Amino acid sequence: MTTTEEIRGWLVGRLPEDWFDGAPEVTVDREEITVVGALRVPDLPAEASDVERAAAVRGRVRGFREDTRDRRIEIAREIEHRTGRKVSWGVSVGDDRVLFTTLSVPVMTRLRQPERAVLDTLVDAGVARSRSEALAWCVKLVGRHSDEWLASLRSAMTEVERLRAAGPDAGAS
Repeated sequence: MTTTEEIRGWLVGRLPEDWFDGAPEVTVDREEITVVGALRVPDLPAEASDVERAAAVRGRVRGFREDTRDRRIEIAREIEHRTGRKVSWGVSVGDDRVLFTTLSVPVMTRLRQPERAVLDTLVDAGVARSRSEALAWCVKLVGRHSDEWLASLRSAMTEVERLRAAGPDAGAS
């Protein structure tokens, strides 16, 4: 099982049907598979305050996390064994998104002096505590401001993955 489609399909087939409201969002990279499922928004009276709504969402998330822990661990071990990737879990409830577990993977990079100066400026200004944190901050900022372009690039990569899987060597082992 190597493609995102295979992993997503396996997970949709393996996860209990009553866990999420619809199919979960599955994101795959080289090291990690992140599964985020939508939970039903808690039913509250129309006059409920924002504080009450936020507390209801926290309760729904906590209940799901605790009630499904053993099964999530079991499913994660199965797919980790099949793919060599770690599994992270999360949920969305309305506009709220909560990730229970995620990996923080070190990434080596070589930077020339002008790029290091950017990171050092962020550290010196107190925006980040270290060059590593400054680089992570920069990556998040680029991601936030390049969503449309990154979505197009990911879509193109998905199409390339699909074409490779359907290629002349698709059935050969």
